Amino acid sequence: MSSVHAWRPVAVDGALAVVVAVLQSVTVLANPDAGALDLVAVLAASAALVAWRRAPLVPLLVSTLGMLVYAAHAQPGPPAAFPVMVAVFGAVRAGHRVLPALAGTLFLGVTLAANLAGAASGQDPQTLVQGTVLLLGWFLAAGVGGTVTRHRQAYLEQAEQRAAEAERTREEVARRRAGEERLRIARELHDTLTHSISVIKVQAGVAVHLARKRGDEVPAALLAIQEASGDAMRELRATLEVLRDDDARERDPHDSPDGGPHEHLHERLDEHLNGGPRERAEPVRPEPSGLDRLDDLVDRARSTGLPATVTVSGERRRLPVEVDRAAYRIVQEALTNVSRHAGGAAASVRIDYGGTELVVQVEDDGAARSDAPPVPGVGLVGMRERVTALGGRLRAEPRAEGGFTVRAELPLGDPS
Repeated sequence: MSSVHAWRPVAVDGALAVVVAVLQSVTVLANPDAGALDLVAVLAASAALVAWRRAPLVPLLVSTLGMLVYAAHAQPGPPAAFPVMVAVFGAVRAGHRVLPALAGTLFLGVTLAANLAGAASGQDPQTLVQGTVLLLGWFLAAGVGGTVTRHRQAYLEQAEQRAAEAERTREEVARRRAGEERLRIARELHDTLTHSISVIKVQAGVAVHLARKRGDEVPAALLAIQEASGDAMRELRATLEVLRDDDARERDPHDSPDGGPHEHLHERLDEHLNGGPRERAEPVRPEPSGLDRLDDLVDRARSTGLPATVTVSGERRRLPVEVDRAAYRIVQEALTNVSRHAGGAAASVRIDYGGTELVVQVEDDGAARSDAPPVPGVGLVGMRERVTALGGRLRAEPRAEGGFTVRAELPLGDPS
């Protein structure tokens, strides 16, 4: 469509030049005083109009000279002024003033002089002067029309620029507000959820330490709490890193590179319980969760008393980051739902690496029935949003034989 729009003015200008050339050629052929030189001059003046938009001074010069040759020799009358008027209009439209005025004045002066010189043949001088004044009005109208067109075009361009600037401003405001909202959410998560998870982690660590110090067997549930709180802290830090991008990140005075004062609290307590300071490693930015941590996820579910099995088929390979993270989160949410809503049920996790898609399926043999499907909660809604964002398909529903199934089909695209 852009190429068509670019060529349309050229086609219109070419058609205008052809029409003018035909009309002027007819006047030349009908004029007994005109000759071959007049025909060449008229054709050249008409053909130059094809460039009245792109190079307006060229048609102005060629048309004025060509029609002066014809008008001074053959005295054709008002029709000879038309190509010059079109050229004057184009030059004024392009912002030129002096040259169009000179061209119009020269053409009118030479035409009037030639007509007065031929008045001896019986033409009325008063009629010739009136015709010249009429042509002067036409030239003035062409100049005014060119000026109005120029100002209108400038106004439209300014309006388009203002609209584009307003659109850019709206986009910048939207991006800034989105960044501010991300930072606000990051601060809220840091100041509330991080504190709570740190307290859980510290308390679990203290309980484990005291149990071992007394020689008691540490309960598996307590170890699971300790491990889960550590994983939750790492994943929360990864989420905060995503929310706080490099351009918008402005650290709070109480925000530290390795997780904040709550993490320092846990480290100081750990040093105290173990009898001395431990060697501090360089903080490592946590990697997003993916299927490489699937075994840890299932082991943690088993430690809470959930029987779970894992089956992986197909050739394991590197997955796109978003697909890898979504697959992990789907399994995590599905196992959490089994633990919460299907007490005593067993879960099976199946991962199928296909050629064009990754299939993630989690089933349980709980008490869910197809005639009484559960109301989707926030977890299932978020799961569906993740899958939809990747262009995949999700099926989460009770099984005919009892229990619940979650099946996600995630397109792989080009593996990164």
